[in-house]
Amino acid sequence: MSHQDRQLVEAVLANAPGAFERLVREHQALCWHIIYRMVHHPEDARDLCQDTFLRVHRHLRQYRYESALKSWIGRVAYTVALRHLERKRIAVLDPGENEDTADAVENAGDGFDLETAYADSEIAARLHQAIETLPPMQRTLLTLYHLDELSIDEIASITGLAAGTIKSHLFRTRLRLREQLESAYGVLP
Repeated sequence: MSHQDRQLVEAVLANAPGAFERLVREHQALCWHIIYRMVHHPEDARDLCQDTFLRVHRHLRQYRYESALKSWIGRVAYTVALRHLERKRIAVLDPGENEDTADAVENAGDGFDLETAYADSEIAARLHQAIETLPPMQRTLLTLYHLDELSIDEIASITGLAAGTIKSHLFRTRLRLREQLESAYGVLP
């Protein structure tokens, strides 16, 4: 919890001019990434982002400074997206995959370097297509970890998932992407 987070929250709670707009500006990219990766529909994502910030504004007094403000807002966004998917009866995980199943992947490497794959534009395009086909949970975790560069602990704070579960999802998701790319290109760098 940073001093800047505390100042911003206090300014918003005091209805300081421009404070809430600043809060939205600072956290809208993370909100968009979480929600869009979950729901995969731009119009719904826009509406759900607005809903997220309305909820943040309405419930900001409940924020207890126990985690970073971005994690708290990310948690609200994640919950809003999850509820939307539940209402639409859209599966969040692959069938047969369990959110609580954490393989022994704590220190296992899958040998797949997403950043290196992204360096090649043709592979990057195929990788992006492959990511888009992932179920909402895997797509979101992968985005938060590799593109937003959040730590496992920050992702756990946002999603409420155990660190081991997140690592397991990331491990299996990278293996799945690697298999898809290898079937298209052969051996990867």
